[in-house]
Amino acid sequence: MIVKKCVEGKGYCVVSFYVEKPHAQKVELVGEWKGWEPEEMKRKRDGTFWLSKRLRKGRSYRFKYLIDGQFWENELEADGQVPNPFGTTDSLLII
Repeated sequence: MIVKKCVEGKGYCVVSFYVEKPHAQKVELVGEWKGWEPEEMKRKRDGTFWLSKRLRKGRSYRFKYLIDGQFWENELEADGQVPNPFGTTDSLLII
């Protein structure tokens, strides 16, 4: 799940990413806003992982989740899915 909170009169939004993976040990958010470097998400007691990012308005961003360092997953609630050079798709976030 993705939650967007845009700041009035400012050029950015705070975007919170939530992933329900109670059996995962680690979930990372990987996106083009940081050169595709993984960012470890925080784990809640219920097994939900989350991370908030401050991103510029008026742009779109590709991203994926990396589960336990092995499995790539897309966000089904993203604004879209776009093909990537690896023959799969990336999630698309439009702000």
